[in-house]
Amino acid sequence: MSTPVHRTSTRQSAAVLTSARQRREGSRTGSPSRNSGEHALLQLQSSAGNRATTAAVQRARGADKGKAPENGGASAGAKKKDYRDRIAGLLDRFKKNLEPIDTFIKGVQTPTNAGFTQQAAAAANEGLKHSTAASGTSAASGNLLTEAAGTVVNGMDAYKNMKDAKKHESGAAHHTANKKAKTKGVDTVVGAAGSGSYSAAIAKEVTKIQKAADAAVASEASGIASASVGAIKGMRAAFRAGGAASKYMKVKKLGDPHLVHAGSLARLNESREQAGWAAAEAYVALDAYWKHEGEGRLELVSEAIDAAWEAMEEARDAAESLRRAEKDVEKLSTVQGYAKKKQLTKIGKETVGGAVGESTKAAAGVVTAVAAGTAGLASNPVGWGLAGAGAGLVLGVTMYKALRAATKRYEEVRHPERWAPEGGTPAGAASRNESLQHALKFWTKVSKGERQAMAREIYALAAGPDIPGSGNTTAEMRQSARALLSALKSGPTNHKLEPEAWAGTLNDPAKTAGWIKEIAEQLASG
Repeated sequence: MSTPVHRTSTRQSAAVLTSARQRREGSRTGSPSRNSGEHALLQLQSSAGNRATTAAVQRARGADKGKAPENGGASAGAKKKDYRDRIAGLLDRFKKNLEPIDTFIKGVQTPTNAGFTQQAAAAANEGLKHSTAASGTSAASGNLLTEAAGTVVNGMDAYKNMKDAKKHESGAAHHTANKKAKTKGVDTVVGAAGSGSYSAAIAKEVTKIQKAADAAVASEASGIASASVGAIKGMRAAFRAGGAASKYMKVKKLGDPHLVHAGSLARLNESREQAGWAAAEAYVALDAYWKHEGEGRLELVSEAIDAAWEAMEEARDAAESLRRAEKDVEKLSTVQGYAKKKQLTKIGKETVGGAVGESTKAAAGVVTAVAAGTAGLASNPVGWGLAGAGAGLVLGVTMYKALRAATKRYEEVRHPERWAPEGGTPAGAASRNESLQHALKFWTKVSKGERQAMAREIYALAAGPDIPGSGNTTAEMRQSARALLSALKSGPTNHKLEPEAWAGTLNDPAKTAGWIKEIAEQLASG
């Protein structure tokens, strides 16, 4: 707390006034039944999957129609890049149109088929065996189509980001592109392995349809392939969860901003109080000079008025500095809480849907392979149970993510003012029907949501004085925000820069967009 300043005589007040002038400056499985409904259900699954896949292809084609080619005078390299981007965009939309079908197949059709397969084997029902094999072929074909399209898209994204990383060499743009290139590269490898697994599954179901003698061998090979891919995905999810946990702990170690900045806020409050007392003294002096009847009265009064005005300006500046610091502490507390929440959510999704879900599916593949090799598949329901459990976990996480994304897409057009940039003019709110239609566009990413808003807040706190809106941020607050960037793996080492050069990029208006994109990416990743 500050020490009160006692009022002094008129002559002492004049000295205080002179000094005041000098101081200015972010599943359910089906219940098996032994009637014709089983065959009807399986045929319906198979035909529905085929029709939906065809519709997805047509939608993807339709999305690419009507796009005019680039100017004829463009260079060959520019045209090649344009065609590559258009092909990548078409494939990406094609894949996203297939994803709802793929989710249904993995979460419902495949475990249901496994249950009917176990029942058909136990009851020696050849007709049901044939129907489940046909449905299984359809399911594996749909999975293969989605996985193959995703593999190609990920490969193209990995190549594009690898070139971008080489182009930028260092900084936020380099780190964002380099990390995405590595992630998409691994996605490509995993996708290729998954495609191989689904090809083996198709071969297994075809041998059942044809009642081939090597059906057991095909089942064993398919089980091994499925187990291998499941294990790879499970391990990768575990690594991702570990990365998110590490990032969470680093952010947590930064501490509560209200406690960390309690001292600096106290000092600012003391400065505000002292400036207030100085202003009060200046007005006491002004009053004394105003009543003075001696020689030079007007000159003394004029000087006292100037001193009082300057003292009031200092008092206002001190109060504004305290108010700004308190507001920044609240912002820092909010973004740190958001960063921790995002990492906890990622840990949960990767653990449930990946580490546990995919590992359970891998165990189901092992059981299938062993049962096929020992001719025990007919009476062993363990593989079916594990497949259903794993599919249920993966389906649950997928549905959660889809619902969250739809909600965010709805909000970004229905309530654009909620996450609009501070001081900016938000777009007009869409109607309820238009917002619902936008929410259903599952192939569209959220671009104006909470994560982007939190990224802007973090950047504004960490940026330098040359960035609009960041000039009045205190040094202590800026240091804390930059420590948060380092905890989010966006520090100097991550960007391959010396601390001074790294800080310089934060103070460069030309790199603002790249920084906000980088922070948004790091908030979402582990």
